[in-house]
Amino acid sequence: MRHALAAALLLLLAAPAVAEDAPAETPRQRWEKLSPEQKDQLRRKYQEWKKLGPDERSRLQEALRRLESLSPEGRAAVERNYERFQKLPAEQQRQLLERLRRWRDMPPERRAEMRRRFQDVLGASPDDRDRFMENLRRWRDMSPRERESARERWRDRRDRGMRRK
Repeated sequence: MRHALAAALLLLLAAPAVAEDAPAETPRQRWEKLSPEQKDQLRRKYQEWKKLGPDERSRLQEALRRLESLSPEGRAAVERNYERFQKLPAEQQRQLLERLRRWRDMPPERRAEMRRRFQDVLGASPDDRDRFMENLRRWRDMSPRERESARERWRDRRDRGMRRK
């Protein structure tokens, strides 16, 4: 997927912006303007693209449509983030992609709740944010067994609190 997204981004970036009053360039004209390195890279990425399944192609085409709809500033931010991602070690890239997959697989209401909580953290005082980040670091350092034990304690506290009301 990462390589296919790179191909889609490269295609988007390789196509020069066209002024509204300028005549549109043909794909052949845009191709001719590319450097030999860009042409080679596009050929390799196209071969990767052909190997993708229809669902993955559709997802990537939709992502490209969203990217094209962004403002120039928004697109520049996406490009900077993509470049930062590419510079990460392979293991960190894998972890980020796994987190993204888990996010996408969440029910919409769970994602909305997580967004709300994130906004709460952003709006919190610096001391509260620092406490939150420290708790997050401790959570990440826990083993899966420790995390499950903590979840059970929180559920028990929540359930006891509900019975009192």
